[in-house]
Amino acid sequence: MTEISSGESYDDISQSGQLTRESWKVFQIMAEFVEGFERLAPIWPAVSIFGSARTPRDREDYQKAEQIARLLSDSGFAVISGGGPGIMEAVNKGGYFGKSPSIGLNIQLPHEQTANEYQDIALDFRHFFSRKVMFVKYASAYVVMPGGFGTLDELAEILTLVQTGKSRRIPIVLVNSRFWSGLLEWFRGTLCREETIDPEDLDLMYVCDDPKEVVEAIFAHYEARGFEPSTAEREIMLEL
Repeated sequence: MTEISSGESYDDISQSGQLTRESWKVFQIMAEFVEGFERLAPIWPAVSIFGSARTPRDREDYQKAEQIARLLSDSGFAVISGGGPGIMEAVNKGGYFGKSPSIGLNIQLPHEQTANEYQDIALDFRHFFSRKVMFVKYASAYVVMPGGFGTLDELAEILTLVQTGKSRRIPIVLVNSRFWSGLLEWFRGTLCREETIDPEDLDLMYVCDDPKEVVEAIFAHYEARGFEPSTAEREIMLEL
């Protein structure tokens, strides 16, 4: 039984225990980063692909995501998804049956996230922020399918990192022009008008509807420079 010293309350002990527990979480977080770095560093080049966990298999977006992943995999890109159902499953499935590795960065959630079976490499995360670093750090491109808050979060993350120079410039491809048109119009009509972003920031994104166009946009981006990061870009990514 823990004895309470003079001047010490149960609240003090509770706060001390909570602080100790939170401090030890640092090692759990560190382990997620170390495993991610060690397992993903040899996988190059790679494309991170995002989209809704709720998309059913008979939906066109699911089928298109699978096609895109298969084309990228056969073109030499490892494909990285969130490892769950919906679009994530489609991405891993396309990559799994292609020539390059299919990677899933799984996250433990109270609902919605169940690991799909099409992963050559599967990593498990408890923390969104360490998982998000892995999506960015080893990606030569981002492909963003229709999705919800999580997908928008990943899109905003990469746009912010590239815009602020905290990440190297990579292709950011939005798939399904009908789905994204409202958001892009709001960017143009509200954010640009209010001068919260520059009009040139919209040039960070491509919009495609055909799977082959997605692959072509990525190759066109690197045509003049190659996929290998420059020395300066490596330094930037080291500080990500």
